[in-house]
Amino acid sequence: MGDRLRRFAPFLIVAGVLLVTPAHAQLFGGDDTARKQIAEQSKRIDALSQQLARIEDSLKGLSASNPALELSQQLERLRQELTQLRGQMEVLGNEVQSASKRQRDMYLDLDTRMKRLEQPSASAAAPPVAGAAKPAPTTAAPQAGDAEARAYDAAQEQRRIGNYPAAIAAFQNFVTQYPKSPLAHRAMYWIGDSQYNLRDFKTAITSQNRLIVAWPESASVPDALLNIASCQIELGDSAAARKTLDGLVTRYPASDAAEKARRRLATLK
Repeated sequence: MGDRLRRFAPFLIVAGVLLVTPAHAQLFGGDDTARKQIAEQSKRIDALSQQLARIEDSLKGLSASNPALELSQQLERLRQELTQLRGQMEVLGNEVQSASKRQRDMYLDLDTRMKRLEQPSASAAAPPVAGAAKPAPTTAAPQAGDAEARAYDAAQEQRRIGNYPAAIAAFQNFVTQYPKSPLAHRAMYWIGDSQYNLRDFKTAITSQNRLIVAWPESASVPDALLNIASCQIELGDSAAARKTLDGLVTRYPASDAAEKARRRLATLK
């Protein structure tokens, strides 16, 4: 209320000036009556100024003893704190988003390196029999390989941008279309991983177990076991998760997944 009245002070002064203006115009005419009117208006302005000062002093005392005003001040402080918290939440949200992007990029880089290691190279092909005629060059096999790689990369791109339902469908199509591909077991792993990201934990466990049964010697098995343990933890089955992690460490002690499993076992209750 004090702030509201203080905002009226300029209008009071302007009102006084407006009252003075006609008399001021007559002053230039040398009218004694005008001089008297100016003096009276000046006294009135002084009186109004003194009255305004008394009102402001009264409002200051009222503010100190008014609980409603104190409550209003507390609400204003709370609004300021809420604004600060919102800013902090926005900063944290950006940090989480950046961390998630780094994790996706890391998985993509790991998958790309594994793909290079697992694809058969030309140097590993069987040497030609001496004296045998060279086979006529064909383009069918390279085209199939190119199509296979494009299908896998397209599915990987859907996973990378976080479109997990589309990634699952694309990887499932890949496994169906290229069951003998050296990338088939990785596609199966990413199916389970994407299902985990969609919090479909039971289905993710089924997918990873399918990988372990179909490709028991693949490099994806340790990662599949780690993903299964993560699903079991999310489902609240700590005993099953501990058993899975212990088996992972025992069977694949030198793997990166085993190192992560050891850290999780240390914190798993």
